[in-house]
Amino acid sequence: MSDLDAFTALARARTSVRGFTDQPVPDSLLHELLVNARLAPSGANLQPGSFIQVRGAVREALSQAMSGAYREGSAEAEDYSYFPDPMPGHLRRRQVAAARALYDSIGIAREDRAGRDQQFERNFRFFDAPVALVVTIERGLGSGSFMDLGMALYGLLMAAQSRGLASCAIGALASYPGLVREHLGLGPESHIVCGVALGYADETAPVNRTRTSRIDVDSFFKVVG
Repeated sequence: MSDLDAFTALARARTSVRGFTDQPVPDSLLHELLVNARLAPSGANLQPGSFIQVRGAVREALSQAMSGAYREGSAEAEDYSYFPDPMPGHLRRRQVAAARALYDSIGIAREDRAGRDQQFERNFRFFDAPVALVVTIERGLGSGSFMDLGMALYGLLMAAQSRGLASCAIGALASYPGLVREHLGLGPESHIVCGVALGYADETAPVNRTRTSRIDVDSFFKVVG
């Protein structure tokens, strides 16, 4: 198989996994993945952002705090804007289709608000993956640095896929930046970007059957001249 074919197969196999086994991920393997993630391009080689592994009692306390805040309907000001407000119709349709794919895979009906809330709350437990990461970026960096960090994140997810691991980026963690900073002992200069769940996929978990579509090339690629 050529390198191009291997990459194509890897990219097509990667998906957001929300059901993991309890098989541990060796520290040496996690470090290898992070080293490979930092091979991503970076403007002026700034290599922005940090990856923080959260374990043990700290992880449990953070998850409990975020879950409790979510159940109570508490809200915090996020460190950055993830979604446009208002959401354009064509993007809203993609968002709805992605949610439908997820909830349909686990048999949660659209009108089952309690079931949907329970599933969403699993974000705050990192889907019980053996590795929980919090991704931060330094306050004051420009939009280009978020682009660089995004490429490093994708590098991490693809590196994990290449070694037989599964992953899920967790944007929901950005909803409670104050709680994250409090439990991780971070200062206000650390902006909370997202979480990442890493581990070995539970092949029997129905939620891992979730698949989302991608738009056609003609929808985002143009030739001029």
